[in-house]
Amino acid sequence: MKFFIDTANLDEIKQAYDLGVLDGVTTNPSLMAKEGITGDKNIKAHYKAICDIVDNNVSAEVIATDYKGIIKEGEELAKIDDKIVVKVPMIKEGVKAIKYFSDNGIRTNCTLIFSAGQALLAAKAGASYVSPFIGRLDDISHDGLTLIEQIVQIYDNYGFETEILAASVRHTMHLIQCAEIGADVATCPLNVITSLLNHPLTDKGLAQFLADHKKGNK
Repeated sequence: MKFFIDTANLDEIKQAYDLGVLDGVTTNPSLMAKEGITGDKNIKAHYKAICDIVDNNVSAEVIATDYKGIIKEGEELAKIDDKIVVKVPMIKEGVKAIKYFSDNGIRTNCTLIFSAGQALLAAKAGASYVSPFIGRLDDISHDGLTLIEQIVQIYDNYGFETEILAASVRHTMHLIQCAEIGADVATCPLNVITSLLNHPLTDKGLAQFLADHKKGNK
């Protein structure tokens, strides 16, 4: 399973990368705004700074919602670095653009997926990744993990190469359950990744080992 970090914060990206488990980064306009990154030039420079930290897979989102606009923005983003994956919304014009990008060797991440049908369309169009938002489905009393299971089964049935990128991952159980049911990728905040390190029995055991070592060296 690949681990992506969902942030535009360079320090958090560096921390996750230094841990040795980071496979990529996802961002969106809201995350950019949270870091105070505004304006086309500054946003593109920030994407390049992210690419300079990680090895691959930096999702950069288009703002346009019309076909020509998505193509124009996507091609500009793809020129920033070979690590860029163009993030395209699940709309009619977006699906058409994904097909264009796929035919022209530009990787894509189809975002805002909330149904198996949407995921099927994105895969048919040639998306590199689809991003089902499981936390947001949970928020409206729909089981987001069930959607992951459906997409896994459909993609397995037909051998789609599109990777399932579980998004809106809120906590460690989301992450573990996504791994159990076969999501290819999970993107989440840094604290969800680092929370996997924690267990009280690990802390207790380490404290005991260190105490015993101290006694043995007196």
